[in-house]
Order: sequence, then C-alpha cells, then structure tokens
Amino acid sequence: MSNLHKITDLKGRKRELDCIACSIQNGKVENPGKMAENEHFVAEQDYEIPIPGFVIIASKRHVYSIDELTQIEQETLIKFVFRLRKAMRELLDIKCVYLVHEEDTQNSHFHLWLFPRFKWMDDKFGTKVQSLKPIMDYARKNLKTEQNLHKVDDAIEKLRQFFTKST
Repeated sequence: MSNLHKITDLKGRKRELDCIACSIQNGKVENPGKMAENEHFVAEQDYEIPIPGFVIIASKRHVYSIDELTQIEQETLIKFVFRLRKAMRELLDIKCVYLVHEEDTQNSHFHLWLFPRFKWMDDKFGTKVQSLKPIMDYARKNLKTEQNLHKVDDAIEKLRQFFTKST
C-alpha cells in the first residue's frame, strides 16, 4: 500500500506526495500561493481548491496535531491567525470564516484552514460545516476558470502585500 497522496494543484499539475506541506516547504513542490510566514508557520492559498482567500496555515515543523506545538509555537500561531483573519476581513471583505483543524487525513502535517464563506456557497450548499466537502468538490471541478484563478491570485497578492508592509 502506497503512502503517497495524489493531488492536482490549481494549475492542473498532478503530483504524488507523502506530505504536501513538507513537499512545499522543502522545495519539492512550488506553491506560488505563499502569502506570509514567520519562524514557525507559513500561510498559503490552498494548493488544490481555487477559492479566493482559502488560507492554509501549516507548521514548518512536521507535527501531527495542535497539541504537539511548543508553547512558543502556540503563541505564535494565535497571533498569526489573528492577523490573517483581520487582513481577510479588511482586504478581501470576507465576513465569515470557518477555522478547521483536521487530524484524520492521510499523511497529515499540522495545518489549520481559514475557510472563507461566500454567499454563493450558502445559497448552493447551505451554511453548516458539513457543506465544506461539497463546496470543495464543486470548486475543484468548476472554479479552475481563468476568471476565478485571477480572483485567487488577486487575493494572494493582497494578503502578501499586507504582510510585507506590516512585518
């Protein structure tokens, strides 16, 4: 049985990876969606799902769960999440975000989703947490259009500039 995880990035490139986060951080896989980082964490546009402002915060150290973070990492994480969420509200006009820490994924590496909620999602899929998977499936299949990918790139750039100016 293979430990590799099959993914297709926003640009349609297919990959088989052990750990997406480690592969991005060690340079095996390029992720042009990186918008911010500090000594312990990196914030990136989700690698597979083309939803503007869908931010993944991944630990630089390969740990599985939030309860494995050191005291310094815990403090750094909450400040990082706060700044990202504030920037998402101010720069991208994202009014609602679901924070998700999922531990039951194959080949996991600590990551936290800042999953933005847009009106089209609520209208089409409802507002409960169980709507996330259908939304992601829909986005993966239907939102890799030039127009939407431009919106994704624009959101990345706005957040990147925010962190560049405020660092």
